[in-house]
Amino acid sequence: MRYYPMMVNLQKKRCLVVGGGLVAERKIRGLLDADADVYVVAPSCTDQIDTWSQQGEIAWERRFFEPSDTEKAVLIIAATNEPDVNLAVYQACQPQQWINIVDRPDLCTFTVPAVVERGDMQIAISTGGNNPGLAKKLRTQIEEWVGPEYGDYTRFLGEMRQRVLRLHLAESQKRAILAELLDERFLDWTRSGELGRRDREAERLLQGQESGE
Repeated sequence: MRYYPMMVNLQKKRCLVVGGGLVAERKIRGLLDADADVYVVAPSCTDQIDTWSQQGEIAWERRFFEPSDTEKAVLIIAATNEPDVNLAVYQACQPQQWINIVDRPDLCTFTVPAVVERGDMQIAISTGGNNPGLAKKLRTQIEEWVGPEYGDYTRFLGEMRQRVLRLHLAESQKRAILAELLDERFLDWTRSGELGRRDREAERLLQGQESGE
């Protein structure tokens, strides 16, 4: 099976996590980062999951899983250390629901890749379930290559792109500006902290195109 790579907007969407251990905690943290509506079912849980529940960040049902728990969920993760329970979660799901069974990749309709995050930039690495260790190794290597400056650089490019799109210029001119903003010098200035110089050069570039220079 070959997976279709995509980035998913889970904001305010109901996501069910069955399990309350460390694996479930990692899964919940990722869902919270995506602003999902997280519902947890487990008879016990880690201190962190309990804290999230007390703070109102998640809804936690302190009990064993029931098939009806899956009914309203868009996305479901079975993360218990009981294979029979995880299988029961899978069997309770409908074909249109996204399901991840942590100990049964053959039953998953989606997997969670290793991710490098730099602000709004996300780089996902997947081996199709063949070797998670390799994905983690590649993530470490990419983290060394793609430094923290890429977070600010991505934000800068996003802001500039919105400004360029509002300019009264031909599409070819807009594409030329956006291509120029990808020049290595803008990244170098971001990396070295010369943000004023970077922003002035970007402003000069925009004003030059608007004036027809």
